[in-house]
Amino acid sequence: MTQDKGLFETDLEKPISERMEAEYGETRATDAPLEMRRKLSFEAKEDIEPLYGPGEIKGPEDIPSEEYRENLINLLMMQADSELAGALGYVPCIRYAPTVEEYLAAAMITKDEFRHARVCYKLLEYLGVDVDARMREHDFTLRLDADDANIGTTRIAADKRVNIFYYPIPTWTDFIMFQFCMDRGAGHQLEDSLESSYRPWARVMEGIFREEMFHIAHGDSWVKRLAQDPKTHDEVQAALNKWYPRTMNIFGRPNSPRNKIYRRLGLKKRDNHEVRLAFANEVRQRCQEFGLDVPPWTPDWGKLPEEAAVVG
Repeated sequence: MTQDKGLFETDLEKPISERMEAEYGETRATDAPLEMRRKLSFEAKEDIEPLYGPGEIKGPEDIPSEEYRENLINLLMMQADSELAGALGYVPCIRYAPTVEEYLAAAMITKDEFRHARVCYKLLEYLGVDVDARMREHDFTLRLDADDANIGTTRIAADKRVNIFYYPIPTWTDFIMFQFCMDRGAGHQLEDSLESSYRPWARVMEGIFREEMFHIAHGDSWVKRLAQDPKTHDEVQAALNKWYPRTMNIFGRPNSPRNKIYRRLGLKKRDNHEVRLAFANEVRQRCQEFGLDVPPWTPDWGKLPEEAAVVG
């Protein structure tokens, strides 16, 4: 009679790619159907008819054109770089946690972001991208020195992270407000690609999206608690005043040509500004509930990036 292997022994014998596939699904190519049980929170306008439906492109060998490949790689690169830079920015935040339980929560959230990055880079590897070379080429730990700096919509390095990930997160209040704003913004962006025409991406998005919902809920619970305490209300309002405008900058320019290409290829569903407005409306509702004031955001439309990344 053979003895069952213990949990740790079994895990250690599995390559990390197999363990990821157990959690996220196959990242190379798959015939498995998408999880269509979840109803999207929006109805896409029919102004651009996609060439490819949800999950229609099963893997790298099915990619229909060089245009499709280039645009898919661009979106995945922005997501992967943002996930990794975000995870590295979260690492110092673990030590800000006020309780043992929150040490665990912050560590879990940070681990999730590293895992999101790894699975996105795995998708890129299957598309022929040299991910190890990319890691050597860019410094994803790079952050601005000043917490109160304002770089608007500018990228300060050659990687493809969303520029909000150049800002440091100096306090626990900043950390939970980052979840309240940026993770919520990422959730709206992720939802836009849950039914991507590239099936391996759509499949892994299901797991990433669920974890982002936990991150948002964690931020909401803390923001509500701090906002409703007179001792910490002003501090959390100041954090909102900082991170909300920065998040509003991530969504890209309205009616951009690149976004129209993404939608035509079935890689996205909505115009950049539609996603921004959905995010802003949700923040407004939460702030009314929590007793916070939504700060003004005055866009310089000409300086906003043409495209919005999918981040998580």
